Amino acid sequence: MASTDPKRPNILFILSDDQGPWAMNCAGTPELKTPNLDQLAATGVRFDNFFCASPVCSPARATILTGQMPSQHGVQDFLRAGNSADLPDDGKRIQYLEGRTTYTEILAANRYDCGLSGKWHLGDSAAPQAGFSFWDVHATGSGDYYRAPMFRAPAPSISSGQEAEQYTADGYVSDVITDNAIGHLEAQSGSGNPFSLNVHYTAPHAPWGRDQHPKDLYDDYFENCAFDSVRWDPIHPNHLAKEGSSGSVGATGEERRAILSGYFAAITAMDANIGRLIDWLERNGLRENTLIVFTADNGMNMGHHGIWGKGNGTYPPNMFDTAVKVPTLMSRPGHVPQGVVNTDLLSHYDVMPTLLD
Repeated sequence: MASTDPKRPNILFILSDDQGPWAMNCAGTPELKTPNLDQLAATGVRFDNFFCASPVCSPARATILTGQMPSQHGVQDFLRAGNSADLPDDGKRIQYLEGRTTYTEILAANRYDCGLSGKWHLGDSAAPQAGFSFWDVHATGSGDYYRAPMFRAPAPSISSGQEAEQYTADGYVSDVITDNAIGHLEAQSGSGNPFSLNVHYTAPHAPWGRDQHPKDLYDDYFENCAFDSVRWDPIHPNHLAKEGSSGSVGATGEERRAILSGYFAAITAMDANIGRLIDWLERNGLRENTLIVFTADNGMNMGHHGIWGKGNGTYPPNMFDTAVKVPTLMSRPGHVPQGVVNTDLLSHYDVMPTLLD
């Protein structure tokens, strides 16, 4: 079952979407409930000055996988299309990392079982790429949290070069992404190879409406949280609400409460699912031989500096720390120091060589 060889540890790489560096309880936001992320920080290292390569989805994700800066890998901005010709108005399918070597391809060539569950957002979602032998991905870059469009490629179709099948997720997408990831781990339980499993959540990306997230979490935050621990500045004079980035602006106290309730609910729901992944590792005796990495693709302003959005795909574009820094944790008991806060200047540019080393 997976790897128990300490020289060939398993890798669980968890990626969130539009999560500010401040958006964990252990990072200084005590009103936000993230017990599992806090536990990862307590059993590992929390990086306090960790930067994305670009403050928007696709370029940052390409850097994580390739170890190259956007000027090298060529993905300069978030990608609107190219996911699948079967999607309305999506045009020609494009594989934006074609010709680029990813760390997952190198791991796969060295007998790691590599899988991806969740968000891809680097073009063609219908064809497994980057060395992944398990492929169950969100069809686009973001969207509703219920009935999300997905692509699934069973192992036989990957080996034969066939394409993934499209389906509609039945349930809350963070739960579905986790269900698929755990299902893959269970299916691979007879393998003696180490695994490298990427679990890429769409949370806490917009939308943040009450109908988008578990109502008990949303209502608890809306009714009981003052959000005093989240910075709130007057609206930036150049700010424009942009659908797909934030879609709304917390100009009044009531608007702010509604938006932050959804944002917090998305993070807490994701945190619970991260707990499910950790529980699976512990039940199967793999926690100590699995390196868990948690990070976000880019940061997020949620009223910080008067901006409701990230650094790009947001008006005004900005390079505030809240947009370009990302929450980052690494944990592997017995191998990674525990309870450490590292303040070195590091970035997603460092992920590929670090994991391969």
